[in-house]
Amino acid sequence: MDILRPTLIRIGGRVYRKNLIQEQAYQHEEEDDFCAGPSDCADEPCDAFVVEETGKGFQCKVDVPSPLYKYIIGKKGETKKRLETETRTSISIPKPGVEGEIVITGQHRSGVISARTRIDVLLDSFRKKQPFTHFLSFALNQPAIQEKFLQFKEEVLEKCSKDHGVSSSLFQNPAKLHLTLGTLVLLNEQEIQKACDLLQRCKEDFVDQIAGGKPLTVEVAGVEYMNDDPAMTDVLYAKVHMKDGSDRLQVIADQLVERFVASGLMLKEWDRVKLHATVMNTLFRKDPSAEERNYTMTGKSSFKERESFNGRNILKLFENFYFGEVQLDSVRLSQRFSSDASGYYATSGQL
Repeated sequence: MDILRPTLIRIGGRVYRKNLIQEQAYQHEEEDDFCAGPSDCADEPCDAFVVEETGKGFQCKVDVPSPLYKYIIGKKGETKKRLETETRTSISIPKPGVEGEIVITGQHRSGVISARTRIDVLLDSFRKKQPFTHFLSFALNQPAIQEKFLQFKEEVLEKCSKDHGVSSSLFQNPAKLHLTLGTLVLLNEQEIQKACDLLQRCKEDFVDQIAGGKPLTVEVAGVEYMNDDPAMTDVLYAKVHMKDGSDRLQVIADQLVERFVASGLMLKEWDRVKLHATVMNTLFRKDPSAEERNYTMTGKSSFKERESFNGRNILKLFENFYFGEVQLDSVRLSQRFSSDASGYYATSGQL
């Protein structure tokens, strides 16, 4: 990292510089100690959060999902002790598994602000390493699309099964065919509700206006691959476009992601949403329930052990395969590793 251009961390509307430090990799990071030391962020007064004056000094409350408590506590409580010692504060953390607020108290306002800022940096760092729990999606599992998808699968296996790596285990579950707009890490009910509320505001602010209050008619046609070499394909997807040739679907997708990124609920990965419906994925080879991941997805990557397949013949023979036409009438907040009565992902909220 260029010391003249340090990494910037955005937390609560404020921007902090992260100075270059010597980092050490741990095999089990969740059990080890991590602390944002004095050089990790500026401890200047901050108006991004509220510090209350009490009879004994000052206090600040932080809403933190219970799965993240351990990162503030650290191995044998060392991170918490170090934070308290260096900032001359007391940090009260709810019991594991109990949702609540972390309360920082101290005699000096500057110490409380310093502790809060460092806790925010810790949480931001470890939240980015969590595997995603939910994603915004358009369902593409209508019966007619499923039927054409099964035809596609049958013909691919009939004509290309001798190509390297091609097998029936690569294909998406037809009941779960979808467009992914973006992924989220939602660690408690409060965060899920916040995402649902934001989805409804998006509907009122711009989705209804762009869609004209009617479902979007799209066509699913043609296949394409994700990586650079079709002979070493990991993800093959069906292309999706508006039937009327407009860019309304792309505009809605981009604005939804932009709004969720601005709220802090989603990480920005691309300048534009890549509209695609995964039909074959090498992740499914070992785990049929695995969800599609982007190459820059949070959490630990499983791409290391993926066995690619040769997709050249599939791309040539099915370049213009027509999966069908579908009416998109809702964006869903879908829950990873779940199923509803239809076989699609369980929905936490939708517009």
